[in-house]
Amino acid sequence: MKINGNQIEVPVSVKTVAELLTHLELDNRIVVVERNKDILQKDDHKDTSVFDGDQIEIVTFVGGG
Repeated sequence: MKINGNQIEVPVSVKTVAELLTHLELDNRIVVVERNKDILQKDDHKDTSVFDGDQIEIVTFVGGG
């Protein structure tokens, strides 16, 4: 699947957006995920399936000043 413009191999055990974020070691609370040009609500991450060929964009937020 393509993640942030890069082709990434993801284990077949990764079935949902939530599992993908865990695999990538990203905190669900500080990211916005777009799947095939649709922005996902955080509550939908655990129920939204990911497939080979999906285009995923992940934006992370970093605090600072």
